[in-house]
Amino acid sequence: MDEEPQERQLNIHLDPEQMAGVYANFANVTFSAYEFTITFARVDHEIEEGDVPGVVVSRVNMSQQFFQELLAAMQDSYSKWSTREGIRNLPEAPPRTDDDD
Repeated sequence: MDEEPQERQLNIHLDPEQMAGVYANFANVTFSAYEFTITFARVDHEIEEGDVPGVVVSRVNMSQQFFQELLAAMQDSYSKWSTREGIRNLPEAPPRTDDDD
């Protein structure tokens, strides 16, 4: 008798220190034969010449499989966001007049 597998539910705990998250305005992606690494940093883009000061706020190492899943999820979210923003920013139609018929 084939039993259907039970649906898994993730129970993820978020530490209060991580609740607010961190701000990053720069990311660098590197990879090796075994993993991808995304380094997130906060940099001062106002500096136009010389060394640009910045600080790494997080570094995440992940498997190739998880990186592909993350990339697909980010593309899906970006597509939904850009569709919503595109609709929100459409110009309003001019009012109809009797001459339009």
